Amino acid sequence: MIATRLLAGAAAAWIGYAWAPHLLTPACAWRGSRGDARIALTFDDGPDPEWTPRVLDVLARHEVPGSFFLVGQRAARAPGLVRQMAAAGHEIGNHGWSHTGLWLCGPRRTRTEIGRGHALLTELTGRAPRHFRPPWGMVNAAMFPVLTRFGERCVFWSIQPEGLRPVAGSEQAARVVRRAHRGAIVDLHDAEGTPGAPARLLQALDPVIDRLRDAGYGLVTVEDLLAPSGSGLT
Repeated sequence: MIATRLLAGAAAAWIGYAWAPHLLTPACAWRGSRGDARIALTFDDGPDPEWTPRVLDVLARHEVPGSFFLVGQRAARAPGLVRQMAAAGHEIGNHGWSHTGLWLCGPRRTRTEIGRGHALLTELTGRAPRHFRPPWGMVNAAMFPVLTRFGERCVFWSIQPEGLRPVAGSEQAARVVRRAHRGAIVDLHDAEGTPGAPARLLQALDPVIDRLRDAGYGLVTVEDLLAPSGSGLT
């Protein structure tokens, strides 16, 4: 009986700490809205020394800015690449220090994951990141006050063409175009979480950009998408 009560109490505590906060995300996090005809292309899990430069080349060819949510440990191993991304006009966002889901992090670890990423990206780019994307989309109750402390806002997505299961590049492009809407945030991956993800992204990226523009969408960073003005259309 005592063991059952302890387990029930632990489950209730976990629900309150790690699951219930998801109910707050519609008010506290941004997923995309039905605003003007702009869409943000975002890229998670980098920087990757092999794949991220290839993604940057595609974006440069199309003159499209991206929002890159970087993992702190990976950014620390490729500081020159991070500076290059920022100098090219791309937005640099925080994706945590070690890409650990926040369901597995207590309050102290949550502060470390967000704070170390924030500090490193600020040091490398000369500008504090304004947005945070929680790895795997997992949040907890400690995340919200930590983000307030560091001046970051939680950003999710409204279109994710590939999740945990591999999706061919051609199908990813079709999914993005099929689900496109005004104010969308597209979640892409320029480093491996799912094996082979960046290679499939490169197959999808050119047609995604071309088809979205053909449909009348402007492509902007998350920061520009959240701005009240209509500036930043590309």
